[in-house]
Amino acid sequence: MKKLLFLAFATLGVSNAFSQSFMHGAGVGIYVDKVENMDARLSFAFTYSPRFNFVETESMSVSVGIPISLGFSGSYNYSYNSRDDYGYGNETNTLGFMFNAPLMVNLNLGAGSTKANRKRIGYFVGGGFGYHYSASTDAEYYDENGDLATTHQEGSATGPAANAGMRIRVGGGGKAVEARLSYFKGISGSKLSLYGMGAAFNF
Repeated sequence: MKKLLFLAFATLGVSNAFSQSFMHGAGVGIYVDKVENMDARLSFAFTYSPRFNFVETESMSVSVGIPISLGFSGSYNYSYNSRDDYGYGNETNTLGFMFNAPLMVNLNLGAGSTKANRKRIGYFVGGGFGYHYSASTDAEYYDENGDLATTHQEGSATGPAANAGMRIRVGGGGKAVEARLSYFKGISGSKLSLYGMGAAFNF
């Protein structure tokens, strides 16, 4: 009987430590991508961030998720020169679609780590691997010899990603306001460096 009770308590403890739950959030983000020999491009995106906690305790969780960001990148500029009788205009348009989807494994502590956590403040950090797409563009620059050259930025890339941030609880059931910093490094395609800053509401 004692062995049976011990086995029941042990099983309950393991089940509680490794309980699982689904959580998600939505918000907005600003991204800056930089490719060698090209000007940095600014992107504005909407983000939906689903995650699955596959390990949970009273104070923390370990989750796997895909924060998906959809938005627009680049810029548009038009200038007009009227110094002569004819005049001419110069148009520069790098506007395009932007998509970012890294698969992330995060360690979540405190607020927002689980639906039952009652801490006021929480933190998270993690890493993974993802895919990024943005409009391909061409740009002119002067090389080390002073000659005018053209470089091409591909529209997609894959590579490692990292993120970190904090959460502030605003209600029960895991509801929290989140601030996130992220980094993505393309190792294929455009091989860009992507820096992100975002805010979201988790529910």
